[in-house]
Amino acid sequence: MRQAILSIISFFVLLGIGFQGKSQEISDSLTKNKDCQQEDVFDPIFRKKSFPEFPTKRKLRFIAIPVISYAPTTGVQFGAGASLSWPWGSDPSTLLSAGMVQAVWTTENQVMIQLKNNIFSSRNKWFIQTDWRLYIFRLPTYGLSTGCGETAYPMLYNWIKFHNIVSREIGPDIYIGLGYHLDYHYDIQDESLDTVSNDQVMTPHYTYSMNHGFDPNQYISSGISTNFVYDSRDNIINPYKGFYVNLNYRYDLTWLGSQKNGLRLWAEFRTYIGLSKITPRHLIAFWLFGSYKIIGEIPYLGLMASGFDQMNSSGRGYKQGRWRGENFVYGEVEYRFPISTCTRILGGVIFANVTTASDTDTNIPLFGYLKPAAGFGLRIMVGKFDRTNLCIDFALGDKFSGFYLQATDIF
Repeated sequence: MRQAILSIISFFVLLGIGFQGKSQEISDSLTKNKDCQQEDVFDPIFRKKSFPEFPTKRKLRFIAIPVISYAPTTGVQFGAGASLSWPWGSDPSTLLSAGMVQAVWTTENQVMIQLKNNIFSSRNKWFIQTDWRLYIFRLPTYGLSTGCGETAYPMLYNWIKFHNIVSREIGPDIYIGLGYHLDYHYDIQDESLDTVSNDQVMTPHYTYSMNHGFDPNQYISSGISTNFVYDSRDNIINPYKGFYVNLNYRYDLTWLGSQKNGLRLWAEFRTYIGLSKITPRHLIAFWLFGSYKIIGEIPYLGLMASGFDQMNSSGRGYKQGRWRGENFVYGEVEYRFPISTCTRILGGVIFANVTTASDTDTNIPLFGYLKPAAGFGLRIMVGKFDRTNLCIDFALGDKFSGFYLQATDIF
């Protein structure tokens, strides 16, 4: 199976390389026409005659839409959401801030309420990151590491997440800051757990919790963080160029309410390489991040898992939470190209990713097992001023495939 997945990834990469030349030729030839500028889906609907690249006034952009989407773990989602973008102040050097709020119910009887923001103050002197969530959630777990088995252990739990980071600019595009992080998992129901019958079933969550000194029914992680950010992206919603580096040292402390002391590191890198001077939407994007337990203890559901980054977008090709580990590394490359080369409303992507995770209790090291996936997708521009896309993707992983629909770009 691994060889088959690698063959699929190779096919997509070769397809992207082959398509790149043709796309470049068509894109550059058509966009030399001065009438070819970025549009979105609302332009042909309202029959606008001109399509400026940027708004004449810097103001709040607010798109509120009913949420009807799908992901393999949640099933079909119904609810309401809003995507926001705005500049803080009138200084033209201020970068665009972005946020989203969403409340949904899913066909798997889940409720998810989320509020997330990435805010730049006037002239980019301060950078504020928030991630607030309330989940009434149902999610199977398979154990730790990318070497764990195929058995799914269904779980029910509630989760309150309250993460806040405030950083100050100390140089061009460079920020340092402090944060507070709270994760409260409660009413945990390990549905496969059986500790009393003759045919006992010890689930990965219960075994880990007992081995590491956590109450298997609920636990709190509460701590502070020190942060470093370098961000030279031209747009945080849908970048065409630039770099993003994020380092976060988080200290969970018992005197702040944690069950255990623990230190973890988050390290993230993104970059975007343009393939056309005329069509900036034609590019290759790279994303790499790692989550590492340095010392102390971290509860099971607090360990990094696929699909649990800030925007829940990693791990296409697998169910959310399929891979989880004490140390976790994820990498992805995405080739992005225009399809409607003049209006640029429609675009496409070809991508490949790989995940590895460790588990010290079973002596499975990081990079001991690699889990790749690959796929393709369609991008529909729904907000040309802030570059908001509707994303429709199909991905194939090891013994799994998935269809994904969401209202923001993956990274």
